[in-house]
Amino acid sequence: MGCAKSAVFSVADILRDHVRTLFLDGDRARAAAHILACRTGRLGGHCALCDRCGEIHYGYHSCRDRHCPTCGHLDQALWAEAQAQHLLPVAYFHLVFTVPASLRPFFAGVGRELALKALFAAVSETLQDVAARQGITLGVLAVLHTWSQKLTFHPHIHCLVIGGGLTASGFVHRRRFLLPRKALQLVFRGKLLEKLQVLHREGHVQVGRHSGYELLRDASRRSWNIDIRRPLHGPRQVIDYFARYTRRIAISNRRIQSYDGQNVVFRWRDRAHGNRQKLLRLDAQTFCRRFLQHVLPPGFVRIRRYGLLSNRLREGAIQRCRELLDADPPPAPTPESRAAACLRIFGRDPGLCPTCKIGRLVMLDRWYVWPAPTLAQVVAARPLPKPP
Repeated sequence: MGCAKSAVFSVADILRDHVRTLFLDGDRARAAAHILACRTGRLGGHCALCDRCGEIHYGYHSCRDRHCPTCGHLDQALWAEAQAQHLLPVAYFHLVFTVPASLRPFFAGVGRELALKALFAAVSETLQDVAARQGITLGVLAVLHTWSQKLTFHPHIHCLVIGGGLTASGFVHRRRFLLPRKALQLVFRGKLLEKLQVLHREGHVQVGRHSGYELLRDASRRSWNIDIRRPLHGPRQVIDYFARYTRRIAISNRRIQSYDGQNVVFRWRDRAHGNRQKLLRLDAQTFCRRFLQHVLPPGFVRIRRYGLLSNRLREGAIQRCRELLDADPPPAPTPESRAAACLRIFGRDPGLCPTCKIGRLVMLDRWYVWPAPTLAQVVAARPLPKPP
């Protein structure tokens, strides 16, 4: 009863053939097991009866893992709609905070969770501290990405920033971004280097065969890039982009063009050449390793809010901003079931009988598998038959 159309090739197909050859830690093995078990019957299923034609329909449960490229399409759409409720009638800006390549080992090895938290803290403190110098309180929605278009490891944070903020005298905003790029670059570099140096000195992070202090010195000598753009189609464009990765990582199944059992070809966009779309060919093992390196630690929060958009301040702060801007709030969303939301957003009614297209499905039974199977169990098991 999913709401999204299936792709011809999937990440699960590739993992199923090659995950045995990979050495995975517990987090990545767990995510791989969920992806492989998703909608296969390994997690249980349900059966429903059409009240019109009497046909019985079976379906298998999805894994609902936040790394799975098959799950969560409805959740992504509902998340985007929820964020749109907080938009103000002012300019918004899309900022991308990128770290130098020499610092990437800090975010990939032992202690990566602490390093990623330090990255979030450096970004939020940079924006809020530079804004505070002008007496402004900003609103920031920040999302972590750890991948490039080629699936290589590339940690960076996307931010949707309100193009204005609260001051002692009211709400200030303008079409150009309020904060100077140079100041943001210098403050961000100083804050992140300081935080990583403390983590390295206290032994909380390990950078493998590299010298941590040499990596920090190398990064301190480089210029740091912060991309600042005003979205051409407004803030909802950025929210929709963020929403794609609230329930998946790195790549969608739709980008996979072909898979012959040994090699994978997928689409990617070349940012250096006008965002042109190209094809990349990788052997399947390399593809699997690149995909699974982006699995986050359990419980790690990938989407965070700061300032006016923080959970503690958001409701009252946004209401105050609208009063100062003399702006009406958007219409309140009408409460609805997930089935109704699926019909409204995707045009598909999951309660409609797929055979006669008239009757309604009445649930007869559900069954669950708990605990979820491990990677070894999923790989060793024979394929289950498809639902009749």
